[in-house]
Amino acid sequence: MNISRYRIIAIGKVRKRWVQEGIELYLKRLPGLSVTELRDSSRHKEADAIRQALRPDEQPVLLMEQGKTLTSIDFAQRLQDFGSERLAFVIGGADGLTDELKESARWQMSLSPMTFPHELARLLLLEQLYRAQAILQGSPYHRA
Repeated sequence: MNISRYRIIAIGKVRKRWVQEGIELYLKRLPGLSVTELRDSSRHKEADAIRQALRPDEQPVLLMEQGKTLTSIDFAQRLQDFGSERLAFVIGGADGLTDELKESARWQMSLSPMTFPHELARLLLLEQLYRAQAILQGSPYHRA
């Protein structure tokens, strides 16, 4: 798993200090991973901004409540299965993602069937990326 092949594209700023501190912690643990933050707007303007932010060689992975829910081990395996593909994990705004974006996605995943604030979803995704890396490296971080 080459973390530098992944990027997070997220709508909205992180406003809570404790969430930002957690995000910074995991970004330090995942050198090479970048986050692109886009401005809150209408759902269609956000979709346009997401499409513009996607690089031609990136495959979008949408985080959404209706996406596929995986265990941490299954998530790690899925990332390994993607091999050398460049992935952009997309966290939409409060109004969700457009059908057009959903149809163009490489994969739709859910962190949980519950709904989370977008800034918390960003932190949870970072933790799961770190955990996936630990699982694939055989690190004791993941003990389940």
